[in-house]
Amino acid sequence: MENIVATSAALGAVVGLILALTGAGGAILAVPLLLFVLHLNVAEAAPVALLAVGLSAAVGAMLGLRAGVVRYRAALLMAVSGTLVSPVGLWFAHRLPNGPLTLLFAAVLAFVAWRMFRQAAGGRALQAAEAVQFAQPCQLDNQTGRFVWTALCTRALALSGAGAGFLSGLLGVGGGFVIVPALKKVTNAPLHTIVATSLSVITLVSASGVITTAIAGRMDWQVGVPFAAGAMLAMLGGRLLASRLSGARLQQGFAVVAGLIAIGMVAKVVMAG
Repeated sequence: MENIVATSAALGAVVGLILALTGAGGAILAVPLLLFVLHLNVAEAAPVALLAVGLSAAVGAMLGLRAGVVRYRAALLMAVSGTLVSPVGLWFAHRLPNGPLTLLFAAVLAFVAWRMFRQAAGGRALQAAEAVQFAQPCQLDNQTGRFVWTALCTRALALSGAGAGFLSGLLGVGGGFVIVPALKKVTNAPLHTIVATSLSVITLVSASGVITTAIAGRMDWQVGVPFAAGAMLAMLGGRLLASRLSGARLQQGFAVVAGLIAIGMVAKVVMAG
């Protein structure tokens, strides 16, 4: 049991560190790490990952709230729509066979890796081109610093939250890799506001998934508690390092690791079959 606790805490620390350094994305590595190292299946690993992701994101969200950079109305809207859809993802997660579910996770992970590497390699020019390509329905008021709410803005944020909620329930990911790009496309908010708001949404959506799983008796607390503790501690330590390291290089490094893990997950399914 001691080995399981120590290993779980170490794996959680990896996830928390990546989440702190990249602002999003560390969560999606939680499930593969639990699959490869502790040999859980996706349905078992997803709730554990969600617990760690939710708690470590809560740390970042509270720091963002204290700094006044969280757009809490937008976060609440996205979280409510995500919470409503999350049980649908959970329902599918416990009815799909492990093989197809693992392949689906690998496909999502590969897409995230490709997108993150492309954005990091393209730099500001690519991000500016993407921002121009799509109209931004949610605009910040220059005087209040808050969003000017319109029907189009409300719909865009709600749909983004619903997508994150479904993936949260299905794959045990926080959804930051959905929320951050979505906020970049539909708002003109600065990056630090987007990341802080994303962490707030992840916290609330993850909480709903964890509570649902715990009530159903499907949470492995022996693995989940040390995993979550390691993630939270590393999240705090990682924030101190984040300002000293190159964001683009970090994203590229994460993308390469994520891509290799996606390939490994596919290979595992093929070999098991």
